[in-house]
Amino acid sequence: MKTVLYPERSGWEALCKRPGIKKSDLESAVKGIIDGVRKDGDDALLYYSEKYDGVKLDTLKVSVNEINEGVSQVSDGLRKAINIARSNIEKFHQAQLTEESPVETQKGVKCWRKSVPVEKVGLYIPGGSAPLFSTVLMLGIPAKIAGCSEIILCTPPDKNGKINPVILYTASIIGVKNIFKTGGAQAIAAMAYGTASIPAVYKIFGPGNQYVTKAKELIQQDGIPIDMPAGPSEVLIIADNSADPEFVAADLLSQAEHGADSQVVLVTDSKELPGKVNNAVERQLSELPRKDIAAKSLGNSMMIVLKTMDECMDLSNKYAPEHLIINTINSKELASGVMNAGSVFIGSYSCESAGDYASGTNHTLPQMALPGISAECLLKASRKRSHSRSLHRKASEI
Repeated sequence: MKTVLYPERSGWEALCKRPGIKKSDLESAVKGIIDGVRKDGDDALLYYSEKYDGVKLDTLKVSVNEINEGVSQVSDGLRKAINIARSNIEKFHQAQLTEESPVETQKGVKCWRKSVPVEKVGLYIPGGSAPLFSTVLMLGIPAKIAGCSEIILCTPPDKNGKINPVILYTASIIGVKNIFKTGGAQAIAAMAYGTASIPAVYKIFGPGNQYVTKAKELIQQDGIPIDMPAGPSEVLIIADNSADPEFVAADLLSQAEHGADSQVVLVTDSKELPGKVNNAVERQLSELPRKDIAAKSLGNSMMIVLKTMDECMDLSNKYAPEHLIINTINSKELASGVMNAGSVFIGSYSCESAGDYASGTNHTLPQMALPGISAECLLKASRKRSHSRSLHRKASEI
């Protein structure tokens, strides 16, 4: 990671730019896939599975026998961990189901809002080098709590035509039964327009690579709602001299290993901390199973030294990170100045990984998080977009 010392404010804009993704021919390629699925339906999905996933499938829907077989392969320890996460996520999202009282705007005129569930929703779960079974919880539980009557899940198969057992187990414990073996832009197209096997839905949720993101953007232009366009995962850490370099390094690496296009940033008022963190990163990186991916991400990343903590917070608000960790002596006080962030972790023991998996909050968050929105409103906006409220449509009645 490169270190930037005391940059002038005039140069902050350049520091806040995310790593560029080569997008030449991306849109035309994704349009071609979408058009293929709209025209040929299941046949196109089977063709793309063979072309992109390297597997020849006979059917797209995961059978009950396949689900049961997958569930049986999950260890007791992992089952216990997933069920703890499930319980916490259910508690946090259940609390969002609040009824709003009618407002009498003038004598005899009462107005109120009513939330009703989106009837049909589609969940996209990436299944590449790191199948995101935690995202099944983050999307499926709010859909169930909201009362969505039809939930379908699409995820790519492996080379043997199988779905990751942990994804199947996680889907089964929250009651998601309609699971289909298809991934990438073609899965988004299938859920948007429907095929003989996969029903069309009214809104699509879930992260993915740049092809999935572009497909979501294109179907949204066609009037099909999505949660949000998802970019690469990112974290910004504000830390002072009190921070343990090992903790800071672990938090940086927890996001760096997500993908080669991820970015992690340390912002500090300590000139000594970056060197200590760099040493810790190098030690911990060597032990990571995904060290090659994390190393590429670190090449996009940086440590920035500023003069004061106020400047550190100003830069963070300009950067607007998906995840923000405040690891300082006065972390609670500093957190009151957060204006733009997807999720905020306060204190040296509040690790971002807890939020990604099991604290109860949701990890479906906006990247480059909505500059100009206050911290309080932003947290509400994030929940509204990615938790149970995002699975409701609003209706006003008089």
